[in-house]
Amino acid sequence: MVSATGPGGAGLTPAAVAVRARLGLVAALCAVAVVGWIWTAHEMSGMDAGPWTSLGSLGWFLGVWVVMMAAMMFPSVAPTIALFTRVTKDSSPVSPWLFAGGYLLTWTAAGLAAYAVGVLAVAALGDVLAWDRAGQEIAAATLVVAAVYEVTPLKNVCLAKCRSPLGSLLGSWRAGPTGALRMGVRNGAWCVGCCWALMASLFALGVMSVSWMALVAVIIAVEKTGPPRRRLTYPVAALLLGLAVLLLVAPDALPGLTIPSGETMMMG
Repeated sequence: MVSATGPGGAGLTPAAVAVRARLGLVAALCAVAVVGWIWTAHEMSGMDAGPWTSLGSLGWFLGVWVVMMAAMMFPSVAPTIALFTRVTKDSSPVSPWLFAGGYLLTWTAAGLAAYAVGVLAVAALGDVLAWDRAGQEIAAATLVVAAVYEVTPLKNVCLAKCRSPLGSLLGSWRAGPTGALRMGVRNGAWCVGCCWALMASLFALGVMSVSWMALVAVIIAVEKTGPPRRRLTYPVAALLLGLAVLLLVAPDALPGLTIPSGETMMMG
């Protein structure tokens, strides 16, 4: 049996070295996520204005959004990136990070779309989005939409691709650094399809709230990495419906929810 030699690899088989490298990659991605959480919490301190919180300038929002996505998504996508390194013949240590970069690129595009929707909504509706007008009802309706999407066939298909990415990776395999980036973009697209409604619910609860951000991140991680034989989307849908009812009839009962002041805060 051949053993790996050299610093940190003496006495280990190549398979063991590869496993350790993948575990190191997962640990590195999780470390990036931890740094992202710390930075995001610092940047968002005092900025939570509840549902439809102002997103600020486009440049500032995109900067925060990308770090948010790394913090929220890297722990749940780390196994997929580790799987990519297992099946690829490209030994470059840069390739997994290009895959992660492509994944973040897709979520950046999703963030741009969300920002554009917000700008257009404010331009079209104005102060209708204020909490004391229709803002409360629209936020509750957004949570209902997210709950309904949880039990749709499209959600199920996208979630299956996220939970079992091997077939998707092999079916769209592209070699080299550019291929790693493209496959990361593709995997990110499946993830956006799986999680866009949950992210919309975050906007409805307070996109600058670290508490709601953490809840959504936990839901995403449980759905994507939880027990494979259980339909976790049903309890998630029930949770979202419960939040919608409380948001509509008893918002003060929601811990961590900031009740906006009279004027709309969205994109202000």
